[in-house]
Amino acid sequence: MTLREVVVAVLLVLGVALQLLACLGLIVMRDSFARLHYLAPAGFGVVAIAGAILVEESFSVIGDKAIATAAVVLLTGPVLAHVTARSARILRLGDWKEQRSGEVERVPR
Repeated sequence: MTLREVVVAVLLVLGVALQLLACLGLIVMRDSFARLHYLAPAGFGVVAIAGAILVEESFSVIGDKAIATAAVVLLTGPVLAHVTARSARILRLGDWKEQRSGEVERVPR
């Protein structure tokens, strides 16, 4: 095996492992807010997989698409997490703003 193949294999294993850990975290966690913490490793998994594609294919059409995909995932991931957390808070409390007393009250469903 050449050094290039080793680097590709390591990046792919790392990327797939991060994706699997993120999926496992989503399954194991009970609360939607706790599940949101596992979005970050998934984003880094995409970057590792895109890096493996870039090492293998260089800056070709496929390599450029891998870079673009990783960039989109990294840029939209935090926005998606924020919007999801805000929606979950609105669903639970009826409003996203902090309560006046500073305590979080649960709205009965």
